[in-house]
Amino acid sequence: MIVVFVLVGLAVLAAFGALHWYVWRRLVRDTTRGPGLARRTGTVVIVTGPVLMFAALIAERTGAPFLLQRALAWPGFLWMAFSMYLLLALVAAEVVRPLVRRLVEREAPAEAVVPRPQRVPAGTAATKPESELESAPSPEPEPEQPESAGPPRAAAAPSRRLFVSRVVGGAAAAAAVGTVGYGTYGVLRGPGVKRVTVPLAKLPRSAHGFRIAVVSDIHLSPVLGRGFAQRVVDTINSTQPDLIAVVGDLVDGSVKDLGPAAAPLSQLKARHGSYFVTGNHEYFSGAGQWVEEVRRLGLNPLENARTELPAFDLAGVNDVAGESEGQGPDFGKALGDRDPTRAVVLLAHQPVQIHEAVRHDVDLQLSGHTHGGQLWPGSLVAAAANPTVAGLERYGDTQLYVSRGAGAWGPPTRVGAPSDITVVELASRQA
Repeated sequence: MIVVFVLVGLAVLAAFGALHWYVWRRLVRDTTRGPGLARRTGTVVIVTGPVLMFAALIAERTGAPFLLQRALAWPGFLWMAFSMYLLLALVAAEVVRPLVRRLVEREAPAEAVVPRPQRVPAGTAATKPESELESAPSPEPEPEQPESAGPPRAAAAPSRRLFVSRVVGGAAAAAAVGTVGYGTYGVLRGPGVKRVTVPLAKLPRSAHGFRIAVVSDIHLSPVLGRGFAQRVVDTINSTQPDLIAVVGDLVDGSVKDLGPAAAPLSQLKARHGSYFVTGNHEYFSGAGQWVEEVRRLGLNPLENARTELPAFDLAGVNDVAGESEGQGPDFGKALGDRDPTRAVVLLAHQPVQIHEAVRHDVDLQLSGHTHGGQLWPGSLVAAAANPTVAGLERYGDTQLYVSRGAGAWGPPTRVGAPSDITVVELASRQA
């Protein structure tokens, strides 16, 4: 097993190195004339970026000093997103490159090269009559032209191939910078509010219009700290929900490092309280400590548990990642012995838990985990691994709603999957 892990790791590193070599070749080697400051600077950037990225990942997972995590996180994780979009842009540019080259060759006039004047060797008299040569004074010897004398001025301009490489490479780099910059701005400004109406057959008329604010994947970290948490809390409170559901992946780090960042959660306000279930990242960060911390902040953890609200049951199960610690989901414990005539809403971090929810006659499951793909084309990968990537879908008599999440893991960047806090409004069919 260890040998397989090592081989897979080496294969991943080899592929990663090959991709960065391609980026270096197209963006650095092909756009510079030769060894010099520009090429050296570009090479340093291409080499340093992935080193910082791996260092940030290792520092986060090994619990390195928090100041070191913060110092590495911004450049390391942003490089993760930037290098991906730079690679995609350069691959797309391979299609455009021949067209640009043809356009340049058609529009640019041929370079005029002025020939050097030919020197006549001393003693040669091929062009003047003998009498004229005898009367003429001895010519001054021509100064020796240095061997390093360059070609004519027109030939000193960048070649067309170099020009095309610079245009295409510059456009690819600009596209990557713009994409990552806009995607990062979208995360840092905070999530938007999305509203969804979900009819439940068993919901009594008295609960028609009951509002649940669903927030997932906040991912407090060395990058997204207390200020970001405050924006999320303010956005949730502005919707004036009846109940708040935090469905996992609250943090990427320990209570010691991120406890101050999570402090604004104590300000959450809802008539029927705030509830929390674990996500897979809680089990990377000390799930037991975080369960106690959110309880201290005023949230109600649902660890394979259920609570009866006036109009329906609210249940929660642990994330499947907890199985490695003997704390996995237990649907029987959370949903057993309940009144089947009452509607039940289940909080479960991962959408893949929907199949167990269907078997236990759950009316509505609220989940997160996917981030909606976070970075396109990551949505294609997320779609292959999850029954639903984002939005509302029905599985038999059970409905599943998946939030794209409020924050971001790794790069604080989203492309094609804007962050959200969803207000799920329950509708009674008796209303």
